[in-house]
Amino acid sequence: MAEMTDFQKQFFAKGTQATLFTQKEFDDALEEAKTEIMAFAIDTVKQAVLMEREACAKLVEEYTDWLKDDFDVCKDLVEKIMNRIPSQRQ
Repeated sequence: MAEMTDFQKQFFAKGTQATLFTQKEFDDALEEAKTEIMAFAIDTVKQAVLMEREACAKLVEEYTDWLKDDFDVCKDLVEKIMNRIPSQRQ
């Protein structure tokens, strides 16, 4: 068994007779949790950015009727917005 922390020794000495985790086990679990949280946060941000980009493109498409003379410019703008980061489109 790995060496117990002062907290574990004190907790164990009070008669609980329960073995607590070691500091290394806690640190490893904490690091894993942080990694999972960051991966989830990054994925969520990517999805939010893509949703915003699609909403912007939709707005431009809606306003192309008002800008009939600049229709090609608007369509080009829509494409640029949608394809800014092509790897995000699935």
